[in-house]
Amino acid sequence: MSTLALNNGLFFEDFHPGQKISSAGRTITEHDVVNFAGLSGDFNQIHTDAEFARATPFGQRIAHGILGLSIASGLAVQTGILGQNVIAFREINEWKFVKPVFFGDTVHVEMEVTETKAFPRLGGGSVTLNIHLNNQANETTMRGSWTVLVKFRPA
Repeated sequence: MSTLALNNGLFFEDFHPGQKISSAGRTITEHDVVNFAGLSGDFNQIHTDAEFARATPFGQRIAHGILGLSIASGLAVQTGILGQNVIAFREINEWKFVKPVFFGDTVHVEMEVTETKAFPRLGGGSVTLNIHLNNQANETTMRGSWTVLVKFRPA
């Protein structure tokens, strides 16, 4: 990947259907969950009360699903492909929460470009990415697709 890609992300022309990108891993901590609960106001006991969570089908506290989605977004950006060249994060499609993310899980993102479509009037085009947030056992915890608008390469 070029230095330009690491600073600004890829340009629209750099994305091709079938292209696959993986992120580094990130371990989900109690600190992450507590901070997210404070930020979102979601103090549901499945996330914050160990005794309550022990009696649930999961047997322990789980991270907020939306926290997992947020971390997936951050991991995708950290790959270097999505940077200043992104015009807008346009759409999340058919997002599924497949398995819980537990405290201590190390997650990473697997992305595959599924579609590109140029929009000359916008100075870029849409890139659709199939996204999987996988845990340390490479099990998918959540999946779906995102569409982002990305700048064209300057002439």
